Amino acid sequence: MEPDWLKVRTRPFGGRGIRIVGAALMLAVCSGAAEARCQDSPGPGVDWAGCSKARLMLNGEDLSGTKFQRSLLTLSDFAGSKLIEADLSETEISRTRFEKANLTRANFTKALGWRANFAEAILSDAEFASADMNRSNFAQVQASGANFQKAELNRSDFSGANLERANMTKAELSRVIFQQTKLTGVDFSYSNLSRAQLQGAVLQDVSMVGSYLYLTQLGGADLSSVKGLTQAQIDIACGDAQTKLPAGLTVPQAWPCTGNED
Repeated sequence: MEPDWLKVRTRPFGGRGIRIVGAALMLAVCSGAAEARCQDSPGPGVDWAGCSKARLMLNGEDLSGTKFQRSLLTLSDFAGSKLIEADLSETEISRTRFEKANLTRANFTKALGWRANFAEAILSDAEFASADMNRSNFAQVQASGANFQKAELNRSDFSGANLERANMTKAELSRVIFQQTKLTGVDFSYSNLSRAQLQGAVLQDVSMVGSYLYLTQLGGADLSSVKGLTQAQIDIACGDAQTKLPAGLTVPQAWPCTGNED
């Protein structure tokens, strides 16, 4: 038989009241569990999804498989760390250092990383689809097979990087530096390469179908095997006498141009 105090308190609400109380208790338990999880020590496979972890100093750590999804990692330092297959999707990593880190197959889908530093990092087969990495440093990264589809990379630096077979379709690449970059097999289809620096680049088996090349710097570049390149694209780009064009395309009378026009 139910005690009288229980009858009095539950009768006005019926089953709905019990469900509301149960849901509130469950939310409190889950919230407490999530807060406790965010206090876990760093290590392979740790779950820090949704945690606020700004200004972390984790140089040279093994964080392989760590879950950082939707977390806050601004101004943190992961230089030299191992983050193989780590999940950093939808994570805030602005001004965070990943120099010389191993980020093989790491997931940065929809991450926000304004002025992030990946210099000399390993990014093979990493995912940056729809990420916002404007003004970031990718100098000398090893990013073969990486996916930058629809990523925003304006004013970023890929000088000396290995981007062989990378997917950069529909990416925002305005004023990006690609000097001395390995670009074999890169897909730039429908990307914005306006004012990007490709001087001296060897664009072997590269696709530029529908790419926007307004004032793109092509001085000395070898475009002879580029797929999908049209005369209209070449006419608005900036090359010189050393630029090699695919068969059927001609050097515009406006070349050479400086690329400083508004």
